[in-house]
Amino acid sequence: MTKSYLAHRVATLKPSGIRKFFDIVATMKDVISLGIGEPDFDTPDPILKAGIESLKRGETHYTSNAGILELRQELSQHIQRMYGVSYDPVSEMLITVGVSEALYLALTAILEPGEEVLIPTPCFVAYQSEVILAGGVPVEIPSRMEDNFQPNLEALASAVTSRTKAILIGYPNNPTGAVASRETLLEVLRIAERHDLVVISDEIYDRLVYGIPHVCFAALPGARERTITLGGFSKDYAMTGWRIGYAAAPAETLKGLLRIHQYTIMSAPTTAQAAALVALRSGEPYVQEMLAEYNRRRQLIVGGLNHLGLPTFEPRGAFYAFPKISVTGMDDETFSQKLLEEERVAVVPGTAFGAGGEGFVRCSYATAYEKIEEALHRMERFMQRHG
Repeated sequence: MTKSYLAHRVATLKPSGIRKFFDIVATMKDVISLGIGEPDFDTPDPILKAGIESLKRGETHYTSNAGILELRQELSQHIQRMYGVSYDPVSEMLITVGVSEALYLALTAILEPGEEVLIPTPCFVAYQSEVILAGGVPVEIPSRMEDNFQPNLEALASAVTSRTKAILIGYPNNPTGAVASRETLLEVLRIAERHDLVVISDEIYDRLVYGIPHVCFAALPGARERTITLGGFSKDYAMTGWRIGYAAAPAETLKGLLRIHQYTIMSAPTTAQAAALVALRSGEPYVQEMLAEYNRRRQLIVGGLNHLGLPTFEPRGAFYAFPKISVTGMDDETFSQKLLEEERVAVVPGTAFGAGGEGFVRCSYATAYEKIEEALHRMERFMQRHG
């Protein structure tokens, strides 16, 4: 038997529940995917052209470690304009390789070995693993459909120990589509203040909200000094493959993230930074156009799933619906497997997203309206056999 040289924390990481299903999907024909969390829109043309023109100008070298200053300045103005939070573009902003790198930097910068991070779940699949890779201990705080998947404040407060260092939140939420209310986030802030905790707020879906405002956590009174804000361009501007995100935090905290970034990444892709600058300056009409289409799809899929007898609360952000499938008598893994095998519709089991996801599946509506209609038709046949 070959000896393993892997560190224990790496060897024991659970594989992504999303990847498992999409490895299977890749071997099948005529599959309608409601699983992948990626816009089906192409990057808007002005943004695309900006990247191309950057290459043509020979901008193929490293930028500043923190990113192009002009981009950080534009981003600072954007956050100030949208949410009323002021960040110094020189000392409090860092351009990263997507929000994934920003999350890695944040956790690695603040965690001592064994320190705990409280995570309301269901949540993005990487949260728990990134905490572990940073040497920390993830502590899941399950939320409930009956509470519209808002953080369970009582459980959150009760979970704080002498080892707790941070609370990691992501709203609008992947996988539920929940948007945390201002009142709820204020209570999260009070818990953080009471126990002197850092709050890492992943706001990658900040522009994809329907009929209600997005609350930027750092904009809450007194929150800024203990908050690391993570955001990016992948979802709002359909730029997933460009791999461009950011972190914003008080200068002393940001300094730690930048130090790790210097040694691991050097700088985010130059071409992607040029494209991101144009996204901020001229991408708003495209954001609104995509948002309107997502909203149309949202209404279709939520209504369709409820009609099929799969209780689905109304998602108010991102592009996911999270139906409860326990009425079928199957667990979420079995439901997802059978639906894929029998009807060629791919969804993701709720357990992939942590505690609180059991008995649910994630359905992404970041796919064409007509494909969602066909997927619902296939699911209706499936429910007639298994419902």
